[in-house]
Amino acid sequence: MLCPSCRENDNKVIDSRLTEGGSAIRRRRVCTKCNRRFTTKERVEEEIRLAVIKNAGERVPYSRDNIVSGVLRACTKLNVNESEVEALVDNVESDIFAAHDREVSTEQIGAFVGRHLRRLNSVAYVRFMSVHRKFSTVDEFVDEIREVRNMAEREAPEQRPLFEA
Repeated sequence: MLCPSCRENDNKVIDSRLTEGGSAIRRRRVCTKCNRRFTTKERVEEEIRLAVIKNAGERVPYSRDNIVSGVLRACTKLNVNESEVEALVDNVESDIFAAHDREVSTEQIGAFVGRHLRRLNSVAYVRFMSVHRKFSTVDEFVDEIREVRNMAEREAPEQRPLFEA
């Protein structure tokens, strides 16, 4: 592991703890050259042979990083922290691997992400769905916001709506 400060690869682990429900290990390290401390996460790299079917029909290997990247973009400048994003992606992966063993479409992945993102942050959800569903008019945004508001009212009728029209 390279030190983020001096780029030296000589460091030692000073603390290890299980995180993410035991699916990852958080390691606290110190560089032996510059004494900078830094944290790394380690998780099992399963040999995933899942293919993602893109909209044009192309098949590409599944990548968790693509989901993380899309969720982070949707959550930009919102009050969503990294651990919430990691937990969301863990849940999305659980859904994907429970339902699919060989191939999954980007449409299905987007639906799983949307379902979990809607519960996490409604603004991030609308942002994500606008890209995923390729909104091309303001009316499509308005319709999606109305749907989010209606769902929130059904789930918690005593609270105010998420958006005012």
